[in-house]
Amino acid sequence: MSPTIQPEIPTLVRTVVFDLGNVLIRWDPRILFRKMFAEDEAAMEHFLAEVCNTEWNEQQDRGRSWKDGIDMAIRKHPSHALHIRAFHERWEEMIPGAIDETVQILEELRALNVRLLALTNWSDETFPIALRRFPFLAWFEGIVVSGREQLVKPDPAIFRLLVDRYALTPENTVFIDDSIRNVEASIKEGLHGIHFQGADDLRVRLRALGLPLPVME
Repeated sequence: MSPTIQPEIPTLVRTVVFDLGNVLIRWDPRILFRKMFAEDEAAMEHFLAEVCNTEWNEQQDRGRSWKDGIDMAIRKHPSHALHIRAFHERWEEMIPGAIDETVQILEELRALNVRLLALTNWSDETFPIALRRFPFLAWFEGIVVSGREQLVKPDPAIFRLLVDRYALTPENTVFIDDSIRNVEASIKEGLHGIHFQGADDLRVRLRALGLPLPVME
């Protein structure tokens, strides 16, 4: 559920900032590890909760090298060495493709000459794979990648960096993310936050902010 406290609706939205993972690009480690765990869901979920969990992966997003992250995890969980190495070596298998309906919205915003930026929690070591695979990433004026900045959402500092680097006016800027905590952090920094819950809902919310996107039948 999206936060109810928002900045006052601007007279003109000038900039839309997109998160990437699970907003424009699908990412799901279970795609890989269901294969590796022979569809033993319980074993896979244990691995993703206790070994290569969100907190561990976030450290790569924050700038820790994959080598250091993998070495640390293997020292703690040597029986999972194969799976731990695969998290990096077979990382691309976790991104099956784009979310086409959201890419369409991005394309429509581009046609309207709306300023487009991206802010993503992503390892700097793996981000080049996304750049190679998804040509629409070239549509952004700029992309703030957490691994390069050694800051991750929802740290307020990464939103301030975004605003300062691109000379944004927060009240005329919309930020879209599938994580509610990141959306709430953006709102605290004065941006309009949209909790991504699907392309249809996003279209409605962007139109409510005054962006003249087409109505889909």
